[in-house]
Amino acid sequence: MENLKLHNSLKPGAPVPFVPIRPGEVSWYACGPTVYDKSHLGHARNYVSTDIIRRILRDYFGFKLNFVMNITDIDDKIIIKARRQRLLEIEKSKSYTKEELVKLTRTAFQAYAASSLPLLVEDGNDLDETTYIARRDASYGKVLAGGTLTGEGKPGDAEAKIKMHISNMDAAAEALKDGSIFPGADEIFLPYLDSLYKETIDTRDQTMFTDLTKSMEALFMADMDALNVLRPDHITRVTEYVPQIAKFVERIVEKGFAYESEGSVYFDIAAFEKAGNSYARLRPESKNDKALQEEGEGSLSKNLGGKKGAGDFALWKKSKAGEPFWPSPWGDGRPGWHIECSVMASDILGSQMDIHSGGIDLAFPHHDNELAQSEAYFCEHGKGEHTWVNYFLHMGHLSISGSKMSKSLKNFQTIQDALATSYTPRSMRIVFLMGKWNDGVEISPDMRAQADNWESTISNFFTNTKSWLAEAGIESGLKSLDISSDKPATGLLAELEQAKKDVEAALTNSIDTPRAMLVILKLVNTTNSYLKDNKDTNLAEVEAIARWITKLVGIFGLDANAEPPYEGLGWASVISESTDPETAVKPYAAVLEKVKSDIAALSLSNEAIAELLSKDPTPEFQAIAQGGSRDIEKLSLPYLRVVSQIRDELRRTVSSYDQQTKKAILQITDRIRDQDLTNLGVYLDDRPDNQPSLIKFVPAAELIAAREEKIAREAEKARKKEEARLAKEKADQEAREKAKVPPEELFKKDERYSAWDEQGIPTKLKDGSDVPKSQLKTLKKAWEKQKKIHEDLKAKGGL
Repeated sequence: MENLKLHNSLKPGAPVPFVPIRPGEVSWYACGPTVYDKSHLGHARNYVSTDIIRRILRDYFGFKLNFVMNITDIDDKIIIKARRQRLLEIEKSKSYTKEELVKLTRTAFQAYAASSLPLLVEDGNDLDETTYIARRDASYGKVLAGGTLTGEGKPGDAEAKIKMHISNMDAAAEALKDGSIFPGADEIFLPYLDSLYKETIDTRDQTMFTDLTKSMEALFMADMDALNVLRPDHITRVTEYVPQIAKFVERIVEKGFAYESEGSVYFDIAAFEKAGNSYARLRPESKNDKALQEEGEGSLSKNLGGKKGAGDFALWKKSKAGEPFWPSPWGDGRPGWHIECSVMASDILGSQMDIHSGGIDLAFPHHDNELAQSEAYFCEHGKGEHTWVNYFLHMGHLSISGSKMSKSLKNFQTIQDALATSYTPRSMRIVFLMGKWNDGVEISPDMRAQADNWESTISNFFTNTKSWLAEAGIESGLKSLDISSDKPATGLLAELEQAKKDVEAALTNSIDTPRAMLVILKLVNTTNSYLKDNKDTNLAEVEAIARWITKLVGIFGLDANAEPPYEGLGWASVISESTDPETAVKPYAAVLEKVKSDIAALSLSNEAIAELLSKDPTPEFQAIAQGGSRDIEKLSLPYLRVVSQIRDELRRTVSSYDQQTKKAILQITDRIRDQDLTNLGVYLDDRPDNQPSLIKFVPAAELIAAREEKIAREAEKARKKEEARLAKEKADQEAREKAKVPPEELFKKDERYSAWDEQGIPTKLKDGSDVPKSQLKTLKKAWEKQKKIHEDLKAKGGL
């Protein structure tokens, strides 16, 4: 813990020592989501990476954390989306004729193009659905083909935004062509209707905003739960803090660091710096970036005037018609974006905190403005600058095709869709663990392949280790095995000790999870190689490695079922609190009963089988359950062991039975492996030389998928075999038909020739000229071949 260093955006460069305000405790504020749309993989990157750091600080380094996250439930994006949705609902409820609606849609279509894709209308001619495609391809063909608008460099955010607008226009053009205006034209209608009617919306009723934000917040939380992201210790919402925000702003004004202008309040950067404070400490190079300043102010604040300095930013915004409002000393208005976090974080954590985190895109102006206004609020004249945040942690972007993944660019995949189609919560977290938290990540096929390989390697190691221990009859783990600790570590234990040191070095070096993941993978690969070359390996050493890796993957959040202190072995397989052990093992007990019944019906003369059929694993199960275990693997193992033993004995003695009994036994043993146990997520690994099968617990979905793949392969093999048989049969038939033709008749129907000799060999071509000698030679060879196959067929009685 004393050696921990972190990358701190306030001190760019190498990681710096992490020294919390209170020893052993960490206060942390994380910028949460603006809840106006579904969360996407970019959000997953931010919040999962934050969760990984949080878990490592808590469970590896032992810090006690106070973790606060905000929900931005009112800002320009939320206002615009909620208001536009309301206006669209109103528009859809109006009674338009088809002609009127088409005319209105074309007007919106042209307005959208003029605003978002100006090259489409630069010639001044009207644009409609009939001319759109040609103009689109002429104006933006380079972008659509994967290039840039200028034809130089690599595509980025600008090109992603163009593609997003083109997608909206494409949908609207199709809607105009087929006459079904909604929902195809929704996206082009939203800004158009807003430009016409935004000031007519009665915002005294704020339900249009809260309905949107509450539903989106619920979806966000569900996504975070699905990704095994720990819930914050405190959640704050902007709309619950508006009075406190107004008072906070008042205090900054009183101290001379802000001023009121035309009903809005702005932070006075010049006054702040004149008092000896620093502005834009995170991104000094962006201090005068007008584009970033405007983005930070929000799209609804472009026309707010009265600023003293170009970079001064809004603490309180005067609400215009069509915007929500709250009372304040400066009139009806709403909070600026940056002030929200300052007030909420300070309310929970006080005047100083250890860590503030968020996505790298928030560094300027959001976090720089947070710092300035908070330090202005807490500073005392004559005592120098106030330190509000000690460590700023910024998570790197997730990119797609060179562009930041963003809701505003609509170039994202939602977390829900990703989990439904291409990721599991574990596989997604592994991808993020394999990249440094403060670096950008571009998900590539190669990265996915590496992550999948890591997961399968670790999973197989866990599965095999548990199987070896089960085979050895070891139930209580290391307590029943002897690992001598009074000697220097050698062999696998030496590898384990080195791996521990390497992981420690990686995690103390600014939570370098990619390095830690490689250390874990290397240790497993080394162990697997060692086991191949050393048949008498002490299982205690293998188990010690598996348990240490189990602890790490638990700390990293890779096992949603595991809880601190992560002292199990492998991925946790606990049953839910609402399920009692007897109910949980019923499917396994049912398989055993079915196997016993089927084998008893065969009336086999086999004492070993008879003894196994009389075995009752219930007392063993009850002992495990009474010991408090809720691990389904341990609970079910007594039943599975008997099933496996019966099957092994049947396979060992099957050759001693008659053919009919042998066939029945093999059908049962195959069914046990491929159906009964596969459906329960249990794999029997058959081994040679009469060794007992290893019982392995593998996710049922994986086993079933492998079974279906095997069936599909066998079906494909059978199909190809049948196709080959039919093709051969056809070829043989064609050969027989050809062989039936006497050689004298072989060329008689060939229109290229006009005369033949007594053997039927052509002598004249169609034009009466002699057949060339070179061609005649070829014809005679064909005639000889036909004579041979014809005579062979005749000899076989085929004619």
